[in-house]
Amino acid sequence: MLLAVFTFSSTNVVCQLKSERIQVKTFDASTLDWKLWGYRPDSWRLNFDFNQFSGNWAEIVDVQFTMPGSVHNALRSANIIPDWSIGLNNTACEWVDNRHWIIVARIPDEWLAKENEAFMLDCDGIDYRGILMVNGKEAGQFENAFLPYSFDIKPFLKPNNNTIAFVFTSQPQNLAQIGWTSKITEWKPRFNYGWDWIPRIVQVGFFENVYLSVFESNQPEIESLQLITSADKLTDKGELKIKLDLNAEAQKGIIKIELSDLAGKIVMTETLPAKNCTFQKSWNALKIKRWWPNGFGNQVLYKLQLTLFDKEKNAIQKITRKVGFKNTEWLPCEGAKPEAEPWICSINNQPIFLQGINWTPIRPNFADLNEEDYRSRLSTYKQLGVNIIRVWGGGFPEKDWLYDLCDEMGILVWQDFPMSSSGVDNTPPDSPEAILDMTQIVKRYVNRLQPHASFLLWCGGNELYNKENTAPITYKHPMISEMKQLVNLLDSDRKWVDGTPSGPTIYAELDKFGTGNNWDVHGPWQLPFTATDKTMNAVKDFWAKDDALFHSEVGVPGAMSAAMINKYRGEFNALPASIENPIWRNVNWWVEWEDFKRDHNGQGTTSLDEYVDWSQKRQSDGLSIALKSCKDRFPRCGGFIIWMGHDSYPCMVNTSIMDYDGNLKPAALAISKIWKENNHLKTKY
Repeated sequence: MLLAVFTFSSTNVVCQLKSERIQVKTFDASTLDWKLWGYRPDSWRLNFDFNQFSGNWAEIVDVQFTMPGSVHNALRSANIIPDWSIGLNNTACEWVDNRHWIIVARIPDEWLAKENEAFMLDCDGIDYRGILMVNGKEAGQFENAFLPYSFDIKPFLKPNNNTIAFVFTSQPQNLAQIGWTSKITEWKPRFNYGWDWIPRIVQVGFFENVYLSVFESNQPEIESLQLITSADKLTDKGELKIKLDLNAEAQKGIIKIELSDLAGKIVMTETLPAKNCTFQKSWNALKIKRWWPNGFGNQVLYKLQLTLFDKEKNAIQKITRKVGFKNTEWLPCEGAKPEAEPWICSINNQPIFLQGINWTPIRPNFADLNEEDYRSRLSTYKQLGVNIIRVWGGGFPEKDWLYDLCDEMGILVWQDFPMSSSGVDNTPPDSPEAILDMTQIVKRYVNRLQPHASFLLWCGGNELYNKENTAPITYKHPMISEMKQLVNLLDSDRKWVDGTPSGPTIYAELDKFGTGNNWDVHGPWQLPFTATDKTMNAVKDFWAKDDALFHSEVGVPGAMSAAMINKYRGEFNALPASIENPIWRNVNWWVEWEDFKRDHNGQGTTSLDEYVDWSQKRQSDGLSIALKSCKDRFPRCGGFIIWMGHDSYPCMVNTSIMDYDGNLKPAALAISKIWKENNHLKTKY
């Protein structure tokens, strides 16, 4: 599969359209013999031989590297660093991102056989900053984990024995949970720097494959694709809209568009001249079966294939997508203020209570994941009754596997753009340079994710607030305004949310209920006790008074199982479960040891099982009360998304309902019973 290239006029960063270029060679660079070298910053500039792959100043020499993959995983496999998930080993790995890393390979001569061809090195996911060297000469730079890169390497090639090297230079020092959002303009996943559920483990490497594309210059090409599907809300009739950007040679040819079901039965086929630089076409009343969310019907998908022929009618390029057809409406919550954001999602004329989890990266070294890592978690969520995930803004532009599997399983996707709060301030940057960077990220995200049947809404980012930290961010902020306008231009049929939470209020709090100002709110993440009542009666009272239209983050802490705690505690004692114990202090936001002692006459315990049972029961009871209360209020409340789904690191205690190894906590089974209740509730509007 070739990654064809198109370039936005406002920047030299390229975005890639995945397609098949017929009669064009595409080589998967993961098959090459990659090696890893490590230097103190910049020492390689005076020492490393890019032709011989040698350097006597290197600290790390000739370590096997798997492409795609992370530097951390290569070092761990070579026994240079320990398993960072055990005990406090993560602190023994913090030096990794303070080195410069060279990842090198030789290009087989047969890949570069014809001198008159173009040679592009296509990189869909690089984390994060560095230089591409070809035969020891700089061929390009990269500095954005949220965009792909494509490098023209032909000017740097020799007749034979060519080498390529990715030099990863210094990474940002701090993008962690605490800081200043307004100052963050380095576009790298932030969660790796430490959050309330993960310590600092800063990935360096490739989270997607690298390809060498070899083709003749000036070939006909579809440079970009905009694809929108929708359906009649009452009947199985679909609409398809296509917009293509074509280069000059492509405009001399023809385009064949074919829609078929996955068994091969043709729904629609048409061949048209490619006359203009922009090709647009719509088809209405297509005979299709509508796509439904999990719990409401089948997830019927179709194959859309576009074939570009040149002026001699030779097939040159194919683009294939799986698509689905659904109708989406957003309706006002019952009893909401007229000006309130509509938070009742209706799919195919069926109002649906949105219920699910907040999705964070599965691992800190997400470059080393495989498709089964995604399938196992998503299939578990589907079986539990989840119909939505929110892809959180502190992560990365997730793997295609995630979105493909959500299409297959009927799990709707709420997508944050990659911005998040920082505590000291939570306002996005507003410089022209930062806004330009973000517009390119928005274009990339929309171009890539727009065709997915599971895709539901776009969100500016996580917990972004005004400068006073008194209210959620709005489109009055220049960056959010630019993002909103761009999304409305490129994907106008999808819901846009300025940020989450949104509306007048940030948090769900007892003294704010009854005002009508709680739209999409966050929290609580712990049991909402009062100063005078530390029992579940206070929790029930809180949720009985709740009037929020939507809860996009709600959590209750629950410990891992005793077996998991013992597996990952390393040399440290399992108890006490307090910050006096180093293994609990490592990620300590959710430690509740004092509550445990209060419930046990001021005493601790010598039994890990007793503590775990107490913690997990609190999580099960607290989440069940909250979820059932909100679902019983539907359609006054539109949805409830738990923070968070799975652990990215083996936290002793966290708000996740699935642990690091993929085991379910008891809370997951408890809330699954509620998730599966009343899924086909009919509501009139």
